[in-house]
Amino acid sequence: MSHEFRELLRKVGSGTHTSESLTREEAAAATRLMLLQEATPAQIGAFMIAHRIRRPTGTELAGMLDAYAELGPRLHSIASAYPVTVMGVPYDGRSRTTPLAPLIALILATAHCPVIMHGGDRMPTKEGEPLIDYWREWGVDWSKLALSQVQHVLEATGLGFIYLPTHFPLAQGLVPYREQIGKRPPFATMELIWSPYAGEVHVVSGFVHPPTELMFQEAITLRGITHFTSVKGLEGSIDLPRERTAIIGLGATAIDFERLHLHSRDYGFEGKNVPLDATPKLIEAMQSVLQGQPSELMQSTLWSSGFYLWRCGGCRSLEAGIQEAKRLLTEGLVLQKLREIQQVATPLQLTH
Repeated sequence: MSHEFRELLRKVGSGTHTSESLTREEAAAATRLMLLQEATPAQIGAFMIAHRIRRPTGTELAGMLDAYAELGPRLHSIASAYPVTVMGVPYDGRSRTTPLAPLIALILATAHCPVIMHGGDRMPTKEGEPLIDYWREWGVDWSKLALSQVQHVLEATGLGFIYLPTHFPLAQGLVPYREQIGKRPPFATMELIWSPYAGEVHVVSGFVHPPTELMFQEAITLRGITHFTSVKGLEGSIDLPRERTAIIGLGATAIDFERLHLHSRDYGFEGKNVPLDATPKLIEAMQSVLQGQPSELMQSTLWSSGFYLWRCGGCRSLEAGIQEAKRLLTEGLVLQKLREIQQVATPLQLTH
């Protein structure tokens, strides 16, 4: 049993009136002890559920990120005209709507706006289809690449994926606790703003509840990240909704923060969000988008990717971003980018 961890657990788990927030250093220490499994399973489970009930602070999230930066993987800086965009997407997937992140990432990479994604396998609580499975269906298995090989693919194509079981086994070791406690722990919140990259970065994170966005802003400001986008997206993702107003935060601090409300109808994209389907049908629908064929999924993809092309610096306006996304898809350039990633990654998958 870790006596150091017991004191940290006592601090956050003392009850509604007597529990206290951890300092940044204490949160980093607690996370480190959990990642290294120096805390016992009973201590880790108790901490996760107590911390969830009390809710983490932005300072605590910053400390957790400090520990991830110390013990986790980090891709080296690459030469790029734009900051690398790191997508913070819930690891446990979706239960109602089709995920757009893989398509958005491909479009951004095609436009020379590099992207890093991260995640694991099917995970509690939603147990939704993990993003890595969509890439596998496309012939790119990031789980078979060493970190140095992911670095090579990122440098060559502008796209990379950090896969927890292979690239961050310490974090993967905490995944079973999510099922055992039956709730998302604070780690699931922190992961949405985790950036496994050493260079200039643009962190994009989805959120559901407004207080979470405030925590994100505080945490990334403490971590020195200045380029940040928060999106009240579909099921906590970064996908812009079409059935309601897209609520977006640009910037991290009170000085540079700007609130943006985007109405899909103002841009010709009003409609229903595409419902989740079985993976084979979903892959088929995604393939039709990559081939530039019109569909509701194409509309949703253009709406979201157009925004990100503008936000990432690839286009001067949202309208220009939408038109550029459409051009890249209809001219087959995004499909060409996917084939490029396949050509670079496939030989590496065979050697790992």
